[in-house]
Amino acid sequence: MAESTSPVFDAQKVTVIYVLGGPGAGKGTQCSKLVDAFGFCHLSAGDLLREEQNREGSQYGEMIRTYIREGTIVPSHVTMKLLENAMAEEMKKKTGDGWVDGKGRFLIDGFPRKLDQAIGFDDTVCLASLVIFFNTSEDVMLQRLLERAKTSGREDDNVETIRKRFRTYNEQTMPVIEYYRKLNKVAEIDSTAAVEEVYRAACATVTNLFS
Repeated sequence: MAESTSPVFDAQKVTVIYVLGGPGAGKGTQCSKLVDAFGFCHLSAGDLLREEQNREGSQYGEMIRTYIREGTIVPSHVTMKLLENAMAEEMKKKTGDGWVDGKGRFLIDGFPRKLDQAIGFDDTVCLASLVIFFNTSEDVMLQRLLERAKTSGREDDNVETIRKRFRTYNEQTMPVIEYYRKLNKVAEIDSTAAVEEVYRAACATVTNLFS
């Protein structure tokens, strides 16, 4: 029988909050505000994948590019490794409140997008403390993404890929949210409202976790 391995990071010391919501739900906007308020390190799975696909000599670059273009989910082992490496880097260099004596606090945005990623990351990298789920309608998300597309330069900000991303999200990411809901780890926030109103709700959720 294979030996069970402990996660790389101890959840007693390292706080991981997953930030989930459909494309355009406002995850990135809220994460940047929470970083300032609570001293988090914000890791975006999507940004890490986009950086890796453009990194010279990357063994995963072409594969990542294909998955992103199709609006589908990059294999779990790739995303998990990129996140683990990024967390280890931050643990070495960050200081200040929440970052002493081997402690750390991470907001991981846009991950896990499938149930196997959730279970794999919890088991091998770090057990998540909480999921913040920003929920809004597809109409709202579509309008936000089309607005962002005017300036983002992202190849996945077009109507055809956005529709594929919504479908992938509904089929594969909603079961992740349901899984954590059963563990009483989900804080759902309506992100249709104005940015500041959504932020106040998110702040209250995080304050409650740390109190």
